[in-house]
Amino acid sequence: MFDWGWKFPSPTQTLQAFYDGLVHGELLAATLASMIRLLVSFALSLAIGTTLGFLFARYRLLDDTLGFLVVSLQTIPSIAWLPFAIIWFGLNESSVIFITTLGATWTMALASRTGIKNIPPIYLRAAQTMGTGNGYKMFVQIMIPAAFPHLINGVRTAWAFAWRALVAGELIAKGAGLGQLLQDGRNLGDTSLMLCIVIIIAVLGTVSDHFCFKKLEDKVLERYGLAGSKS
Repeated sequence: MFDWGWKFPSPTQTLQAFYDGLVHGELLAATLASMIRLLVSFALSLAIGTTLGFLFARYRLLDDTLGFLVVSLQTIPSIAWLPFAIIWFGLNESSVIFITTLGATWTMALASRTGIKNIPPIYLRAAQTMGTGNGYKMFVQIMIPAAFPHLINGVRTAWAFAWRALVAGELIAKGAGLGQLLQDGRNLGDTSLMLCIVIIIAVLGTVSDHFCFKKLEDKVLERYGLAGSKS
């Protein structure tokens, strides 16, 4: 019979690993390093993805060509790009940021594309009548708020995808990070440390989604009178 006793750590062992990691500072250092990488990558993915989605929604030719390619790229796990990242950038920070950015960009592009395409045409015509034009002001003042219900869903999904890609990249790349600490735990056979890292990732992801993105969603939907339409 398979012995689970030494394979899965007890709550006491996990708490001890958490305490030891805090005392020695390795957990805080790894968490800080991972969060910096995550925030940089997430900001890049939001900027790139939203821009791509806007272009796909506005230009039929791009949507029929590059838009189709983005749908295909979304089905590819970001970890599949890791060998390319290692060849192009080496085992360093750039590889992790590249992988993490890819993990969230395609989701954000498709969400923003859907959101902008579903904007009621009357909103755009009314804005043009009032002199907004078709440029930057139209995008920022009309399209972004009108597409926000789709955008915020894309942001929340992209955040989760970015976390997955980040940890996968850190398992291979050199340097401090939760993924690398998880790999160290595997090399040492320290399952309590491994479970501790998994719990930290889950808590950080859940807390950030609930207290940041969900709060932002509620406030903006209320501001634009869309709170009643939220599912």
